[in-house]
Parts: sequence; structure tokens; C-alpha cells
Amino acid sequence: MREIKATQIAELVEKLCIEACCVLTDDIKSSFKSSLQTEQSPLGREILETLIENAQIAKEERSPICQDTGLTVVFVTIGQDVHIVDGFIEDAINEGVRNGYEKGYLRKSVVNCPIERKNTNDNTPAIIHYELVPGNDFNIIIAPKGFGSENKSALKMLTPSDGVAGIKKFVIDTISAAGGNPCPPIIVGVGIGGTMERAAYLSKKALLTTVGSANENETLATLEKELLEEINKLGIGPAGFGGTTTALAVNVLTNATHIAGLPVSVNIGCHATRHAEGKL
Repeated sequence: MREIKATQIAELVEKLCIEACCVLTDDIKSSFKSSLQTEQSPLGREILETLIENAQIAKEERSPICQDTGLTVVFVTIGQDVHIVDGFIEDAINEGVRNGYEKGYLRKSVVNCPIERKNTNDNTPAIIHYELVPGNDFNIIIAPKGFGSENKSALKMLTPSDGVAGIKKFVIDTISAAGGNPCPPIIVGVGIGGTMERAAYLSKKALLTTVGSANENETLATLEKELLEEINKLGIGPAGFGGTTTALAVNVLTNATHIAGLPVSVNIGCHATRHAEGKL
């Protein structure tokens, strides 16, 4: 049995909150630069150049990439042989978020109740997802989610007869309706299968996939490629001002499902799609 102290978790989460909000991941930066070579709109290229410059300034000055530093989404992968000591894991994670958002001068955007809407003033509680695995590894991904993109995400309970054509139509319709609101160029996470809540979880997790990587499943890789091509034909473009770079990637994750079901969820990530990963 491996022991990890709650204080270690809090310290790691604090660090990752600041990093995620201030440092754009290398895969997204590379995709910006690649898109500069293919974007057909002069204004679109100018916006991409501005996004690259903005990311560089944010990294150098340790300032947020975007003013909406999001609701903190946390993905925890924990080995069954790990024992958290000297505190409760969820308290430790929220303590890390609280400290990170305070020390990083990050905007606090969480309200305690969706009806009463009183700000908690520390960006907690976080949304925490746990995955239990064999062994004694402990991994955390912090993925702050702004709501310009989150508000344009969607879920639909399709039927098996809708098939791939139905999936594609729902994804394209969702992105078309979103327009420039999610701050494109976007990353599109698609979750297919499972139950309603599982599909939604998968679509959010799909946003963490490295931009430019190929899906190991050939059928899904083909679907991702076709969706990306169709989305970029919509002409929404960088910042919604028109162009051929509406999305940088479409990432699909699937789950076994019921014979009568075809749940599909689309989660949209903005041009920053922030996340940072750490291990203990």
C-alpha cells in the first residue's frame, strides 16, 4: 500500500490550476502554427497570429490565457493500492483549487447554487471525476472549463437507426448553431454510447486528447476526419469572423451501450482548451 498525503495533492492541484490557466499546451500551439499555413482568410490568419502572441505573453507573464478561468474540472486516476492519509482527497483537491485561484490571480466564477447564484469567492467546489485503476499510480489532470464553450455543448439520445449519419448531423448542427460563441478555432469532443451521463463524460474527456493524434480505431479515426472536414467547411473561422479554420480537432471516445440506445454528446473546447497534468 502506497501512502500519499492530502497536503501533497493540494500543493499539486494549486500548481496545476495556475499552469493550466496560463500556459497553452504545445499541441494546440503547434496546431495554430500549422493552421496559419492553410487558413485562406487574411483576417483568419491575423487572428491566429494574435492567438499565438497572446499565448506567448500569457506564458511569459504568468497571466491567464483568457479572462474566463473557468469552472475547475478535475480528472483523477488513482491506483487501488494508494491510500490517502492526513485528510480527505476531495477536501485536498478543493484546497488546491482555492489556493491556486487566489495565488494565480485567477477569476473566481463559481456560484454555490444555480438558483440562488451566490459566488463562493474561491472557485470551489471543483467538478471531480475519478477513475480507479490497478497499481499505485496517482495522476491528476486539471481542466478549467470556460462557459462560452460549455454553454454551446449538447447531448442527444439518438436511436440505433440514426446510425453514423445521425451522429454526424447532430455534431455538425451543434457546431453550426454555436457559431463564433465558443471562441474558435475549437476542439470538439464527441462521446458516443454508454448512458446519457457516460456520453457526456466521454465528450468532456475527449477534449484532453492530444491535438493531431490519430484514433487507434480505424472506424473512429475516419469519423473524426470526416467531421473535422465538414466543420471546417462551415466557414465560421477563427473568432467567428469567417475562414477555413473553425476546428483544430475532433476527438471521439466511445463506450458499450444498450441495444436500443445511441447516446451522443458534443463538448466544445475553446481555442485555449486548457489543461495541465501532474503525478505523485
